[in-house]
Amino acid sequence: MVGSGKFGPLVGAIDEGTSSARVLLFKVETSEVVCFHQVEIRQIYPQEGWVEQDPMEILEAVRECLARTVEKLQALGGSPSDIVALGVTNQRETTIVWNRKDGKPLHNAIVWLDMRTSSTVDELLDKVPNKTRNKNYLKPLCGLPLSPYFSAVKLRWLIANVARVREAVKGGNCLFGTVDTWLLWNLTGGINGGQHVTDVTNASRTMLMNIETLRWDSKLCSFFEIPSEVLPEIRSSCEIYGHLTEGVLKGVPLSGCLGDQQSALVGQQCLERGQAKATYGTGCFLLYNTGTVFVDSTHGLLTTVAYQTGRDATPVYALEGSVAIAGAALGWLRDNMEMIASAKESEKLASEVENTGDVYFVPAFSGLYAPYWNQEARGVICGITEDTQQSHIVRATLEAVCFQVRDILGAMNNDCGIPLQKLRVDGGMTENRLLMQLQSDLIGLEIIKPRMAETTALGAAMMAACAVGKWDIKTVEVPMESIRYEPKIGVDERDMRYSKWKMAVERSFGWDT
Repeated sequence: MVGSGKFGPLVGAIDEGTSSARVLLFKVETSEVVCFHQVEIRQIYPQEGWVEQDPMEILEAVRECLARTVEKLQALGGSPSDIVALGVTNQRETTIVWNRKDGKPLHNAIVWLDMRTSSTVDELLDKVPNKTRNKNYLKPLCGLPLSPYFSAVKLRWLIANVARVREAVKGGNCLFGTVDTWLLWNLTGGINGGQHVTDVTNASRTMLMNIETLRWDSKLCSFFEIPSEVLPEIRSSCEIYGHLTEGVLKGVPLSGCLGDQQSALVGQQCLERGQAKATYGTGCFLLYNTGTVFVDSTHGLLTTVAYQTGRDATPVYALEGSVAIAGAALGWLRDNMEMIASAKESEKLASEVENTGDVYFVPAFSGLYAPYWNQEARGVICGITEDTQQSHIVRATLEAVCFQVRDILGAMNNDCGIPLQKLRVDGGMTENRLLMQLQSDLIGLEIIKPRMAETTALGAAMMAACAVGKWDIKTVEVPMESIRYEPKIGVDERDMRYSKWKMAVERSFGWDT
């Protein structure tokens, strides 16, 4: 298909996140969004700490987004024939299993932030040789520590605890995938020849892929007792996986795939070693491009694949640090504590006070991620006095996000030896101007926020168009207007406040024993 209509060639991105599915259309080799459609995705909480979604609801939401986005394009005078390719970006680690014969899910998707597998991790730690219970035992192979976060642990739980899954595995009828795999399989035909594939970035978050060979590793599969027959084929981030077999876009190639955080790294054009981005959403995720060399972190960070621009291309790696609770902390203030009516209100309320009144909030609702990896930590608010007001706690919540980012940046600097000069940011929380100023203050770096908010979708679109020869990502720099924030406090104040944060973090340890 060659675009020659009103908008010229267009490339689409399917952006399936934790809270919604979206489809966006970009003009090729620009960051201009022509149109988009979004559908919310329901989260299911069977019990405390468990988070699920309905895989069929995810699939139908994506189908609806595809159809509605094309309708909006046509209403603007464009044509479906202008769309040259589609890319996929997705919430990572979320685990889906389905029957290869009828295509039906065998269980709800277990979402990335689900904590039911804490006991599974304990059982797996017992398998570590010499009874060391070393959570980093598999890190040299896969780049990841043993944690409830990753897909292999969720899949192990499903096989051990759900009879339907166990029987399907024994009968050779079980297929496993992260959200990208589920979508690609269904959109390329499903039970009628659908492509059971994933890309290197999503595979690198399962704990089953060898971080050097980019292949499923027999030692890892054996450790988790997962048969390789259930696993998808690993492909690059930039190639044609198949073609849409349904709807008005039937025949359009699906040719780009990236996990959401890697997609934001590409969309922010952090394509050189030493560049980094932070995405502020439900959680906060920092990725630091380490080039073609993978760095084995000694400071609690993860080694992950950033992207691979074709089957024969050398993979690019990244260090990643994950903050479990970022925007989710504002959700807690709104829904549980009723301190704010909406996340947007947090900026206004926090601006009513000049500081936090020496209040520090560690939102470790389900443990702490990088660089601590402490499952037993729980949330604490320290420094409350009789003068403490709601505004102080709201401001402390915003600062908690910033301090956690500083934790991770410190670890990245220690691992790589190249301190960052600036941090590129994206995600819904970056609309909060006070948060961005606090972030600049508390890390002492310039913050660069593109005015175009859709960098995650843009990354997948870039890869998809590149695969069909419509976007040269290595030489074409996409111009983006940005908002910049500079630090307004000195080093002494910054370090004093950070030392108080570290005191509060220590007090959060060991609660859930």
